[in-house]
Amino acid sequence: MHPFRFIHAADLHLDTPFTGMTGVPDRLRSYLQDSTFAALSGLVDLAVSEQVDFIVISGDIYDASDSSLRAQLRLKEAWERLERHGIPVYVIHGNHDPLGSKVRLSFPSNVRIFGSSLESCTAVSRLNGQPVAVVSGISYASSSVTENLSRYYIRSEDSNLYHIALLHANVDGQEGHDAYAPCSLSELRESGYDYWALGHIHKRQVLSEAPWIVYPGNLQGRSMKETGAKGCYLVEVDGEGRSVLHFHELDQLRWCEIELSIEGLNSEEEWKLRTEEQLEAIRRDMEGKPAIVRFRYTGSGPLHALINSGHEARELLAELQRQEEVRVGTGSMGLLPKAIVWPAGFKLHTQAAVDREQLLGEDSFLGELFRMAEQAERKTQLLDELLEAALEPMKSDRRLRQLLKSKNAQERQEWLHLARETAASLLREEGAAGEGGR
Repeated sequence: MHPFRFIHAADLHLDTPFTGMTGVPDRLRSYLQDSTFAALSGLVDLAVSEQVDFIVISGDIYDASDSSLRAQLRLKEAWERLERHGIPVYVIHGNHDPLGSKVRLSFPSNVRIFGSSLESCTAVSRLNGQPVAVVSGISYASSSVTENLSRYYIRSEDSNLYHIALLHANVDGQEGHDAYAPCSLSELRESGYDYWALGHIHKRQVLSEAPWIVYPGNLQGRSMKETGAKGCYLVEVDGEGRSVLHFHELDQLRWCEIELSIEGLNSEEEWKLRTEEQLEAIRRDMEGKPAIVRFRYTGSGPLHALINSGHEARELLAELQRQEEVRVGTGSMGLLPKAIVWPAGFKLHTQAAVDREQLLGEDSFLGELFRMAEQAERKTQLLDELLEAALEPMKSDRRLRQLLKSKNAQERQEWLHLARETAASLLREEGAAGEGGR
């Protein structure tokens, strides 16, 4: 076997609309909307500079089946640049861009798109033209594929080449993701393939190293649900078929959720200063890359009631955004200045400064509330029952019913926490007022 190298990418989601970003300055919004295309350009740059033999892309190139002409033009431009450098691209389509989607343009000959039944082809070394790998893939024929496609992947017994399988799927039913092309990790391990190039899950994960079963994640984060570095894997395969993976960051803008404790904070000024210090720390860490940040406040202290009233939190966020908007405005000729760190919002998970152990043993309404909440945190069924009862009046509204259904286990836990702390604050304030009135 001849050594070779390839890039594994997935979930480009070109032309993501980035809806719902209210209050974002126009320059930052424009930069955000172009970020998926810029990440694609970075992918091509990497392939050319690293002189890879080929690229595999495991589905969801476009964000929607009715992809824009702009998205198709930018993609064709990228493919043509790779063609000029002699780099083939092997592609499958996923649930966002199934076969039969509206395509206006033809692609160059270096692009191989696999059909809705298993297809295979042989990839060669760009250095000497010798065969190095068998690449196999299945594209989605529709936007919802619930069949286990992995069962169709059968390794060719008469070939000792490196075998790569492209699959857009949910392995082992990962929570928060549609169960498209569901399969198990054990099925993939037993298949005989050397490398499973997965797509669909946007979180970067190496599920197995023998064989390699890999989600590279998407090229560009698209919301606060997709925090951290995003990019692709460059895979080096030696003459014995051994693989080494190198992750390369390609995201043009990063989403971050930062936890800050209110422990030891005694005033709004200290709260503001700690938040600003963290913003500057992120700015340094990003080394010029723009970021969108949400702060998650935790811990207990005297600021808990003030922060959770909502008014002060909204005012501080507005002030921080105003300061950053001034920085955004310093860019010239419509360009976004570097080192922008946009504070997108706050998540409040602070706790009242109470003796929790004492409350848990206390024969009172508040004690019973804390005991029930603690049980619900451990028992999913109890939490679901409590939420079902509390939210029942809202289910008559179709939109609210759909919204409630879309919430995952973590978000439901957050509701429980917020309800417990709000009730505790209100009851303690009421008790303090009653004592003051006597």
